[in-house]
Amino acid sequence: MNAHELFRQVARTVPALFSCRPAPRGRVRVTTPMLYPDGGVVDVFVAERGDAWYVTDFGEALGWLQMKSDVDERSPRQMQLIQGICRTLRIELREGQLELPANALEQVGEAVLRLAQAVVQVADISFTLRTLDAGSMREEVGEWLSERDIGYERGVRLSGSSGKKWTIDYRTASNGRTALVSLLSTGSKSVAMRQTEHVVTGWLDLRHLREKESELAMLSLFDDTRDVWTEEHFRLAEQLSEVALWSQRDRFEQMLVHSFTD
Repeated sequence: MNAHELFRQVARTVPALFSCRPAPRGRVRVTTPMLYPDGGVVDVFVAERGDAWYVTDFGEALGWLQMKSDVDERSPRQMQLIQGICRTLRIELREGQLELPANALEQVGEAVLRLAQAVVQVADISFTLRTLDAGSMREEVGEWLSERDIGYERGVRLSGSSGKKWTIDYRTASNGRTALVSLLSTGSKSVAMRQTEHVVTGWLDLRHLREKESELAMLSLFDDTRDVWTEEHFRLAEQLSEVALWSQRDRFEQMLVHSFTD
């Protein structure tokens, strides 16, 4: 089948709101109404292989995910999530490309839709990993507190003066001092400010707790292993809390166990 015939056949089979145009090497580019998390349009391609057809993203999904990652290679966690998506949608992963065979042209439309869904889900791993990374960081901090014999509770719910319930990552008790610790951890610069503002709002609503316990410590712990934090974030947080950096664990420990008057 020549490129023009393939284009005409694909154009008849793809779902409404999808559009086609010829692409190099006799392929057909299908522009979908689906978007990457940053607003980019998801395109997939239809091509022939032998006597059959297949739909592919030519590596765009994994390339986009890599561009949004902090490391040069895909982590085992990324690969586990990618493989899970492929199994669920019955997508093949071939040399970094998402592919789906279509044994007949009548199957191309459904294959295009399924592959585009897979591209979006793979791209969304960038958000999933941020959530997983934050959870892993909370576990790491908890293990560190245990190693230092600093007693703590995780996920403490406290009522603010507004009546709103706030979840504090850790409430520690050591050397007669109680400290509330909110962890700020993200790999996204766009999320960093929102996270800081949320924590500061929480400290403002909870400051009435110091009326009952004057030496209660309120600490904002920044995971500064990620290069997303600026002096602006630190200045905002220090208005209502003490600022601690995960890279300076010794100082963080001192802040937990020594009172203001020490």
